[in-house]
Amino acid sequence: MQIEKKKNYTCILSDEETFSQFYNSFLIENKKFQKENLIIVFSDNFTPSLAEFSLFVKISEQKKESGKSFVIVNPNIDIDDFPDYFNIVPTLQEAEDVLEMEAIERELGF
Repeated sequence: MQIEKKKNYTCILSDEETFSQFYNSFLIENKKFQKENLIIVFSDNFTPSLAEFSLFVKISEQKKESGKSFVIVNPNIDIDDFPDYFNIVPTLQEAEDVLEMEAIERELGF
């Protein structure tokens, strides 16, 4: 797992061989990022299943409750399979756009 600190968020890039390796590494590191916006970018090494992506739904809910954003970047997943508040986008640029939109929503009290 590669971790890149940006101005408004932390970007986590998967470089593990399997989803379970990545997820276990993420859970260990996640406590460090509880007060940060997160973007997770999955590598092409593996394609998580719907069940595997669903493991992040609770984390996404926790981020939203704490006033932070959580976005997953993966071009191969159908976003209609997940709740509206669970952000999955195909590109990093779109993930950054989601962070900006959610920050504006929080400022406006939504």
